[in-house]
Amino acid sequence: MAKVIEQISVFLENRPGSLVEILELLAGQGIDLRAYSMAETSDYGIMRIIVHDSGAVMEALRAAGFTARKTEVLGVLIPDRPGASVETFRLLSGAGINVEYTYAFALAGSGQAVLLLRVDDNARAGAVLSGAGIALAQHREIF
Repeated sequence: MAKVIEQISVFLENRPGSLVEILELLAGQGIDLRAYSMAETSDYGIMRIIVHDSGAVMEALRAAGFTARKTEVLGVLIPDRPGASVETFRLLSGAGINVEYTYAFALAGSGQAVLLLRVDDNARAGAVLSGAGIALAQHREIF
Protein backbone atom coordinates (compact mmCIF):
# COMPACT_ATOMS: atom_id res chain seq x y z
CA MET A 1 0.00 0.00 0.00
CA ALA A 2 1.32 3.42 -0.95
CA LYS A 3 1.88 6.08 1.67
CA VAL A 4 -1.01 8.52 1.39
CA ILE A 5 -2.02 11.89 2.75
CA GLU A 6 -5.60 12.66 3.75
CA GLN A 7 -7.06 15.58 1.85
CA ILE A 8 -10.42 17.23 2.47
CA SER A 9 -12.43 18.56 -0.44
CA VAL A 10 -15.00 21.20 0.48
CA PHE A 11 -17.71 22.28 -1.94
CA LEU A 12 -18.42 26.02 -1.96
CA GLU A 13 -20.90 28.19 -3.81
CA ASN A 14 -19.18 30.25 -6.46
CA ARG A 15 -20.16 33.61 -4.97
CA PRO A 16 -18.43 36.49 -3.21
CA GLY A 17 -17.72 35.69 0.44
CA SER A 18 -17.93 31.89 0.38
CA LEU A 19 -14.15 31.53 0.68
CA VAL A 20 -14.10 34.02 3.56
CA GLU A 21 -16.76 31.98 5.39
CA ILE A 22 -14.78 28.76 5.32
CA LEU A 23 -11.47 30.46 6.15
CA GLU A 24 -13.08 32.24 9.13
CA LEU A 25 -14.60 28.97 10.33
CA LEU A 26 -11.27 27.17 10.18
CA ALA A 27 -9.37 30.05 11.79
CA GLY A 28 -11.99 30.26 14.55
CA GLN A 29 -11.43 26.57 15.29
CA GLY A 30 -7.65 27.11 15.46
CA ILE A 31 -7.11 24.98 12.36
CA ASP A 32 -3.85 25.53 10.52
CA LEU A 33 -3.94 24.83 6.79
CA ARG A 34 -0.73 23.14 5.65
CA ALA A 35 -1.80 23.56 2.01
CA TYR A 36 -4.87 24.38 0.01
CA SER A 37 -6.00 24.68 -3.55
CA MET A 38 -9.09 26.16 -5.18
CA ALA A 39 -10.77 25.10 -8.39
CA GLU A 40 -14.05 26.39 -9.73
CA THR A 41 -16.86 25.98 -12.18
CA SER A 42 -19.50 28.60 -12.93
CA ASP A 43 -21.71 27.34 -10.07
CA TYR A 44 -19.42 26.01 -7.35
CA GLY A 45 -15.84 25.76 -6.20
CA ILE A 46 -13.85 22.96 -4.64
CA MET A 47 -11.38 23.85 -1.93
CA ARG A 48 -8.89 21.08 -1.30
CA ILE A 49 -7.12 21.31 2.04
CA ILE A 50 -4.43 19.46 3.96
CA VAL A 51 -4.73 19.74 7.75
CA HIS A 52 -3.22 17.94 10.72
CA ASP A 53 -6.46 16.41 12.08
CA SER A 54 -8.79 15.71 9.18
CA GLY A 55 -11.40 14.05 11.41
CA ALA A 56 -11.88 17.14 13.57
CA VAL A 57 -11.97 19.39 10.52
CA MET A 58 -14.60 17.20 8.84
CA GLU A 59 -16.77 17.46 11.97
CA ALA A 60 -16.40 21.25 12.10
CA LEU A 61 -17.21 21.64 8.41
CA ARG A 62 -20.27 19.42 8.53
CA ALA A 63 -21.54 21.08 11.72
CA ALA A 64 -21.35 24.41 9.88
CA GLY A 65 -23.34 23.02 6.93
CA PHE A 66 -20.51 22.54 4.43
CA THR A 67 -20.40 19.51 2.16
CA ALA A 68 -16.99 17.88 2.43
CA ARG A 69 -15.31 14.56 1.79
CA LYS A 70 -11.94 12.94 2.43
CA THR A 71 -9.77 11.57 -0.31
CA GLU A 72 -6.29 10.12 -0.34
CA VAL A 73 -3.53 11.80 -2.31
CA LEU A 74 0.13 10.99 -2.73
CA GLY A 75 2.72 13.33 -1.27
CA VAL A 76 6.00 13.29 -3.15
CA LEU A 77 9.06 14.83 -1.49
CA ILE A 78 11.09 16.80 -4.01
CA PRO A 79 13.88 19.37 -3.79
CA ASP A 80 12.53 22.93 -3.60
CA ARG A 81 14.08 24.08 -6.88
CA PRO A 82 12.97 24.76 -10.46
CA GLY A 83 12.17 21.64 -12.49
CA ALA A 84 12.22 19.24 -9.54
CA SER A 85 8.79 17.81 -10.32
CA VAL A 86 9.56 16.89 -13.94
CA GLU A 87 10.95 13.43 -13.13
CA THR A 88 7.87 12.56 -11.05
CA PHE A 89 5.52 13.39 -13.90
CA ARG A 90 7.75 11.71 -16.48
CA LEU A 91 7.73 8.45 -14.48
CA LEU A 92 3.97 8.51 -13.98
CA SER A 93 3.30 9.32 -17.62
CA GLY A 94 5.65 6.57 -18.78
CA ALA A 95 3.79 4.07 -16.59
CA GLY A 96 0.43 5.14 -18.04
CA ILE A 97 -0.73 6.66 -14.75
CA ASN A 98 -3.08 9.62 -15.09
CA VAL A 99 -2.63 12.67 -12.85
CA GLU A 100 -6.08 14.11 -12.17
CA TYR A 101 -4.77 17.20 -10.37
CA THR A 102 -1.78 18.40 -8.41
CA TYR A 103 -0.62 21.21 -6.14
CA ALA A 104 2.48 21.76 -4.06
CA PHE A 105 3.91 23.56 -1.06
CA ALA A 106 7.39 24.11 0.35
CA LEU A 107 8.45 22.70 3.71
CA ALA A 108 9.84 25.81 5.39
CA GLY A 109 13.56 25.76 5.99
CA SER A 110 14.05 22.21 4.71
CA GLY A 111 14.98 22.82 1.09
CA GLN A 112 12.19 20.40 0.16
CA ALA A 113 8.71 20.71 -1.26
CA VAL A 114 5.76 18.36 -1.19
CA LEU A 115 4.04 17.66 -4.48
CA LEU A 116 0.48 16.50 -3.80
CA LEU A 117 -0.94 14.24 -6.49
CA ARG A 118 -4.39 12.85 -7.12
CA VAL A 119 -3.82 9.95 -9.50
CA ASP A 120 -6.00 7.18 -10.89
CA ASP A 121 -4.13 4.47 -8.92
CA ASN A 122 -2.34 5.45 -5.68
CA ALA A 123 -0.84 2.00 -5.08
CA ARG A 124 0.59 1.67 -8.57
CA ALA A 125 1.85 5.27 -8.65
CA GLY A 126 3.45 4.81 -5.24
CA ALA A 127 5.21 1.65 -6.40
CA VAL A 128 6.49 3.32 -9.59
CA LEU A 129 7.84 6.34 -7.73
CA SER A 130 9.32 4.38 -4.82
CA GLY A 131 10.90 1.94 -7.26
CA ALA A 132 12.64 4.90 -8.91
CA GLY A 133 13.98 6.10 -5.56
CA ILE A 134 11.54 8.99 -5.18
CA ALA A 135 10.48 9.52 -1.56
CA LEU A 136 6.80 9.58 -0.63
CA ALA A 137 5.57 11.52 2.38
CA GLN A 138 3.22 10.25 5.04
CA HIS A 139 0.61 12.56 6.53
CA ARG A 140 2.45 13.01 9.83
CA GLU A 141 5.71 13.88 8.04
CA ILE A 142 4.42 17.14 6.61
CA PHE A 143 3.46 18.71 9.94
